[in-house]
Amino acid sequence: MAKGLATGLLALGMMLGIGTAGATTLRIALSQDPDALDPAVGITYVGRVVFASICDKLVDIDAKLNYVPQLATSWSWSADNLTLTMKLRPGVKFQDGETFDAAAVKANIERYQTAPFSKRKAELKSVQSVEVVDPMTVVFHLSKPDASLLGILSDRAGMMVAPDDAAKAGDKFSDHPVCAGPFKFSSRVAQEKIVLDKFDGYWNKDAIHVDQIVFTPVPDSSVQLANLKSGGFDIIGLAPTDLPSIRGDKSLKLVQSPSILYYTISINTNNGPQAKNPLGENPKVREALEAAIDRNVLNQVVFNGEYTPNNQPILPDTTYYDPDHPVPPRDLDKAKRLLKEAGVEHPSFTLLAANSPVDLQVAQVIQSMIGEAGFDMKIQATEANTLTSATQKGDYQATLVFWSGRPDPDGNISIWLQCDGFLNWGKYCNPQLDDALAKARLTTDPAARLAQYKRAADIYLADRPHIFLYNIKWLWGTTAKLEGFSPGVDGLIRPQGMMLK
Repeated sequence: MAKGLATGLLALGMMLGIGTAGATTLRIALSQDPDALDPAVGITYVGRVVFASICDKLVDIDAKLNYVPQLATSWSWSADNLTLTMKLRPGVKFQDGETFDAAAVKANIERYQTAPFSKRKAELKSVQSVEVVDPMTVVFHLSKPDASLLGILSDRAGMMVAPDDAAKAGDKFSDHPVCAGPFKFSSRVAQEKIVLDKFDGYWNKDAIHVDQIVFTPVPDSSVQLANLKSGGFDIIGLAPTDLPSIRGDKSLKLVQSPSILYYTISINTNNGPQAKNPLGENPKVREALEAAIDRNVLNQVVFNGEYTPNNQPILPDTTYYDPDHPVPPRDLDKAKRLLKEAGVEHPSFTLLAANSPVDLQVAQVIQSMIGEAGFDMKIQATEANTLTSATQKGDYQATLVFWSGRPDPDGNISIWLQCDGFLNWGKYCNPQLDDALAKARLTTDPAARLAQYKRAADIYLADRPHIFLYNIKWLWGTTAKLEGFSPGVDGLIRPQGMMLK
């Protein structure tokens, strides 16, 4: 990076720490600029990080993926699993003064289900209606049992926005989101910063100890680290190669956590002209691609062995991981043989990758590995939101992407692989897989659900519309002045309890 640009970003980071006398500003670096700040629309992980400060949800999760109360204080299923009853937290106000109650929940769920711009429709398709029993009691009536619903309500579909404000703003709500979280939206400059101010009417205001949060997108991890060391940032995400410099600096802290976030290669198998190539059309070519990749070497070369190689969208050694399909070793001879059998010994395709140094390094290592098998892979570095726009239109052959992970397994599989999955960019569709996922949602019994997820793994690991690569580990660098930061496996930065000494 040019010295002038690095210096400029350092100066920007320092400027962001300047506020009114006595005010405390928490400065957080993001790896990319978030997409739309509307829970109905957003799909990026960094957007979820920002939402954690703006928009409380009906349900949250703890460090062990247990569901815990937030705007709902308790919940219960009916005997037939067709209704979910929630008791709501009294005395909650939205940031515009509107009252949070059962009618607000109903309005939010219906907005997610019906707004033309909503990307939550598939997640909530099992919800047939929402009934207001009284101001603090709401009932979800389902068309069929859906064990994944609590997990869905612990994410964007459970974020409560101010109903009147959302109705007036329509598809422009993201320009100035209004929710019921601890910080209210103040301003945004695209690719530069998002500023949030403490909401004095927050129901849990005693847990909030900073006055302002400033999020700054900085894709270059080395620039993030330089800003942290100079005092320009208070929290950054770390690359594994950054760990020695953090551990040796008494002015900084290292915070670690396991992660359900995984990286995958999404392959366009059926979405327009870009799918018309050997990789998109032939499962044998995709099998050869996987056989040419060594996940363990990838982990060692790029991540100093800190991450977890994986071939499934479920974290190993957790309840719904399928041990019958362990990570396959690299087999270069098999890859070459499969390509020969497919009649394309030198298939060519382009891999889209976000223009971050780490993602590009992963792409380059994969390029080198599969090149030994005969693949001709070109890398197209792309700004993150541009990448997402291209994939949604089917304007890609393959792309390196990550999913931040969900507490329920359905939220890690169906989004990519179900026929109507909202991130099924490549339009892969297998009715047998959809049937397995649907049956897994019918029961809350872990053993019965696991049987269906194993059945699903048999299908998607043979078809390979995705090549799952690894789970990351959450690695955060913070100023030593920061106390109370305890990230969960979802990697979100919850401001409750954090303070700067």
